[in-house]
Amino acid sequence: MVVIEKLKEIIHKLFEIDQEKITLEAKFYEDLDLDSIDAVDLIVHLQTLVNKKFSPQDFKAVRTIGDIVDVLYVELSKNES
Repeated sequence: MVVIEKLKEIIHKLFEIDQEKITLEAKFYEDLDLDSIDAVDLIVHLQTLVNKKFSPQDFKAVRTIGDIVDVLYVELSKNES
C-alpha cells in the first residue's frame, strides 16, 4: 500500500476527517483543523505502525500531509539500509 493511502486511512480513523480532504498539500492546522495534541497522537500511532521511535526533530518542520509522507519515506528507507 502506498504511504499516502495508509496515512489517509489512519487520519480518517483517528480524527474522523473525510479522506478526500487529506491530500499531500493539506495543512494540518489550516485545512484539517488538527492541533498539536492531534499531531502528537498521530506520531505515536505512526511509531507503533512502523515499530520505530521518531525524534521530535523528525517532525519539527512538518506542516502538511506531504511533509509527513517525506519523513516516513526517509525513516523507512533507513531501515532498509
